[in-house]
Amino acid sequence: MLSLGIDSGSTMTKAVLFDGTNIVKKKMIKTSANPKESMESLYHEMKTEDVVYVVTTGYGRDLLEQSNKKVTEITCHAKGASFLWEGIGAVIDIGGQDCKAILLDRDQNVVDFLMNDKCSAGTGRFVEVMSKILGQEVEQLSELVKGKTPVPISSMCTVFAESEVISLLAKGEDAGNIALGIIHSICRRTAIFAGKMPLDGEIFFTGGLAQVPIFKEVLSYYLQKEVKTSVLSQYAGAIGASIIGWQKAKQNQ
Repeated sequence: MLSLGIDSGSTMTKAVLFDGTNIVKKKMIKTSANPKESMESLYHEMKTEDVVYVVTTGYGRDLLEQSNKKVTEITCHAKGASFLWEGIGAVIDIGGQDCKAILLDRDQNVVDFLMNDKCSAGTGRFVEVMSKILGQEVEQLSELVKGKTPVPISSMCTVFAESEVISLLAKGEDAGNIALGIIHSICRRTAIFAGKMPLDGEIFFTGGLAQVPIFKEVLSYYLQKEVKTSVLSQYAGAIGASIIGWQKAKQNQ
């Protein structure tokens, strides 16, 4: 018996097959202009005869007709993060277009959360825009900023920050210093946002930026505690959806 969890994110769509104990298979693709097509593509690629329950989450969770259950990304990220790192007390997720902070109790249940989805500043999309201006891929940022000194970025509005970065480059400022300044701005903003809740236990960092070491390092600095990550951090929502699906299937037996 397998369950399938699909997380329709603003940037990437992720899918995970779960057997009750282990992740059997995973796949990630870019979310197209038509999120429904991306979800259906992953569904047909991942669906097998052993899949008895499908759970969808994320922005497009209502778009897949074959879904047995739609669950919010807050619940799925919490469930997936708890699977990846036992005993965590909070989850910080920096997604493509939003930022989430989720507080968990000792039994890994969600007790509170905050979400910022009104402004792209401090999200993966913001980082992608800034990286393109600097002529770098997001994955290259950790190498680019080695030994650099962060340049203060005064604006966190994407439009104004773009103009500010272009101006700094025109003045001859080092691209690595600018990149590190952007990273510090994002992580400081995220830490202030998440700090509105009591972050007492271990913190797990999810989303695409969790795969970039420098973000983990700087976010830990501003939170004044080491955040935990996993090579599967970006799959947290899909993992949580697949776990919920397996639990539902088990109840139905």
